[in-house]
Amino acid sequence: MKKIIIVGATSGIGRELAKLYANAGWLVGATGRRQDLLYTLQLEYPNQVITECFDVMSSDRISHVESLIEKLEGLDLLIYNSGFGDVSEKLDLEVDRITVDTNVNGFLEIVNFAFNYFVQQGHGQLATTSSLASIRGNSFAPAYSASKAFQSVYFEGLHMKAKKMNAGVYVTDIQPGFVDTKMAKGNARFWVAPPEKAAQQIYNAIEKKKWRVYVTRRWRIVAKVMKWMPDFIYHRIG
Repeated sequence: MKKIIIVGATSGIGRELAKLYANAGWLVGATGRRQDLLYTLQLEYPNQVITECFDVMSSDRISHVESLIEKLEGLDLLIYNSGFGDVSEKLDLEVDRITVDTNVNGFLEIVNFAFNYFVQQGHGQLATTSSLASIRGNSFAPAYSASKAFQSVYFEGLHMKAKKMNAGVYVTDIQPGFVDTKMAKGNARFWVAPPEKAAQQIYNAIEKKKWRVYVTRRWRIVAKVMKWMPDFIYHRIG
């Protein structure tokens, strides 16, 4: 039986991914801050889901990951789905601090640990839910875009490193557009996907070992436009 850890599986995309992998016969290690939501997921899949309640901003996050690996008796895939971002008119230091602690510091330590674990093991997969916001900065949530850019660029580096090392490790950078979760904030939303659809496309991309995927697939068009849009236009709307 294959084993997966989903960091951030209490709701939204992470919870739907946990259900998909459980239904596919995987043993799922689900983490999150809300014990009640982890408990209901475990009740739904009593033979497939094992939980570990912790906050990725805590100093003992790696010990929790190690504990979950021990409970699972191994690990084949880790998805870092935990994230934070907020929209504000003013530059709020506390919002920026939480964003960086969650999307950069927690991400870095857990992903670094998992990558080295898989290298030592000789096989494994890593995925992260970054964002289309990683492509360029924006004035509504500067720290969010910057933190997601860190994730995407870091994963591109891991993708190249794993190939050069011939480590048997695969990575997937997941870049969603708008998905109908609490993270999808703001009024000017379009092409909003249900979390079930987003999770299925993510599951398929990981199965195919793609190194980057846009969710849903139509957001690839927006990504290309954002990358090549001249500064004098983008800076007016971003």
